[in-house]
Amino acid sequence: MLGFNLIPANINLGFIAKKKLFFAASILLVASAVGLFTIKGLSYGIDFQGGIMIDIRTPGPADLGAMRSQLGQLGLGEVTLQEFGQPDDVLIRVQRQDGGEEAQQVALAKVKQSLGPGIEYRRTEFVGPKVSEELFWDGVKAVGFAILAILVYIWFRFEWQFGLGAIVALIHDVLTTIGLFALLGLEFNLSTVAAILTIAGYSINDTVVVYDRVRENLRKFKKMALPDLLNNSINQTLSRTIITSVTTLLALLSLYFLGGEVIRDFSFAMIWGVLIGTYSSICVAVPLLLHLNIRRGGGQAKEAAAPVAP
Repeated sequence: MLGFNLIPANINLGFIAKKKLFFAASILLVASAVGLFTIKGLSYGIDFQGGIMIDIRTPGPADLGAMRSQLGQLGLGEVTLQEFGQPDDVLIRVQRQDGGEEAQQVALAKVKQSLGPGIEYRRTEFVGPKVSEELFWDGVKAVGFAILAILVYIWFRFEWQFGLGAIVALIHDVLTTIGLFALLGLEFNLSTVAAILTIAGYSINDTVVVYDRVRENLRKFKKMALPDLLNNSINQTLSRTIITSVTTLLALLSLYFLGGEVIRDFSFAMIWGVLIGTYSSICVAVPLLLHLNIRRGGGQAKEAAAPVAP
């Protein structure tokens, strides 16, 4: 039976030999992400900083460019427009105005006056500071609980060393994604949190595939030096990992370029997540096992092959 491989079946790349380079690159990425988040911060969306959400229907297909220019001249701060389902359905987000409810009502009146007659206002919501703060912490809890659940799952399926390695790689992916949003100034909202949770699931799936081969080889090659065993495990699963990533990226690129503004930031986060998740599964999660003293059979694994008893 013929098969298709992007990567030759007998490939033997030296991933473990370059682990110091990978670790240095990952530390630099994570440190940069934390620095960007601390110094520059994130561009929080209305979900997290409060504001006004207006769902409208226009008489015909909406001209988003003209509407953005029109509403941007009102002096209301950040105003974003997205096509919401049909070409004549538009979701408008206006940042929270200084002042109480009266200030929000004034801003809403300005928007309605600017848009003129013929607009159907289907839904108007005010997201207050308390609700936005609750949404923010709910998002943080969701990511935290997901990481904890993954740790427990990997611990029970493999051993605690594998769980620790997987969580380090997962935190690496989450922090670098947040750092990318801080660097580019992209809006960070509930959709981004959903993207991060999806990235976590994708990344851990890749890691589990490689870890499963590592565990199989630990039982099969009890005398092989651990660095060689880990490197072989990566190379044996490399074709599957790359093909999965490439096919996922094809779908995400289609969503990014053709899906419209509504899911563009989500798609961008997922594209980055697939790339960084593939990297961390191969270059971070597996090499970390060398430093976690994983078990092989009944004893502890060492970096060199155990001597054969006379």
